[in-house]
Amino acid sequence: MAYAITFAAAAGTVAIASLLAYELWVNSGPSRLKFGWNFLWMQTWDPIANRFGALPFMFGTIETSAIALLIAVPLGLGAAIFLAELAPPWVSDALTFCVELLAAVPSVVYGLIGIFALIPLLRSLIDPLQPIIGWVPVLSGTFYGVSVLSAGILLAIMVVPFIISISREVLLAVPRDLREAALALGATKWESTWQVVIPFARSGIAGSIFLALARALGETMAVTMVIGNTPRIQASILAPGYSIAAVIANEFSEATGNVYLSSLIELGLVLFALTIAINGLARILIAATSAKGAG
Repeated sequence: MAYAITFAAAAGTVAIASLLAYELWVNSGPSRLKFGWNFLWMQTWDPIANRFGALPFMFGTIETSAIALLIAVPLGLGAAIFLAELAPPWVSDALTFCVELLAAVPSVVYGLIGIFALIPLLRSLIDPLQPIIGWVPVLSGTFYGVSVLSAGILLAIMVVPFIISISREVLLAVPRDLREAALALGATKWESTWQVVIPFARSGIAGSIFLALARALGETMAVTMVIGNTPRIQASILAPGYSIAAVIANEFSEATGNVYLSSLIELGLVLFALTIAINGLARILIAATSAKGAG
C-alpha cells in the first residue's frame, strides 16, 4: 500500500509535466505548421505581418539568467558557508530569518524596487564610466536604465535567497564527524570547510543552483518591468532586451488570430524545452565533474 501511494505521488509529477508539454504542443500547432523550425531562428516579431520568431526572446532569457547566476552563485554560496559554518548560532538564525523573508517577497515588489531603486543606482554608477568602458562591446551604447543588465541584477537578488537557504541546510546536514576528523588531522576551520564539507555537500549545492536557474528562466513580472521589452538581439548588456516569459505576459491578452496566439503558446513550449535542456546539461556537467573528482 505504501509503495502504491508513493509511486502514485511520483508518477503524478511526471503526468503533470507530460500533460503540460502535450497542451503546449497541441495548441502551438498553427505556428509550428507555418514557421517550422525557422521559428527558433527568426528574429522578426511582427504581429501585423503575422511573422514571428523566438530568437530574441530566447537570447534575452538566457542572457539575463546567466548574469543572475554569475552574481548569485558566489554571493549565495559564500553567505551559506558563513551562516552554516562560521557565524555564531544567534547571528546565523537571525540572518536566515531575513533570507527566508526575501524569498517570500512577491516578484512585483522586486520589480518596483528595480524601477525606483536599482535603475537610478545603476545610472548613477554607469553614466560617469561610459566614456571609459564604452569601447567594450558588451558595455557599449547609451544606458537608459531599463536593460538586460538591470534585469540580470534584479534576478540575482531574487534567486540568491534560494541558493542561501538550500545550501545552508545541505551544509548543516554534513555529518559532524567529518569536520572533527579534518580538524583532528590539523586542518583549520576554513580548510575543513573548503576541502571536506563543501565537496561532501556538492550535489545539494548543485540542486540549489538548479532551483535558482529555474526561477530565473521563468521569472515574469519583475523582468518585464526592468528589461525594456525590446525584441532585438544586441551585444551590449546595457541595451534593452526581452524575455520569453515577459512577451507572453505582455501580449497574450491582446493576441488576435490563431497564428499570433499559437506563436505565444509555442514560446511557452520553447521555454519549457529550454528549461529542461539547460537543467539537463547542468546535471550532466555536475555528474561529469563529480566522476572526475572521484577518479
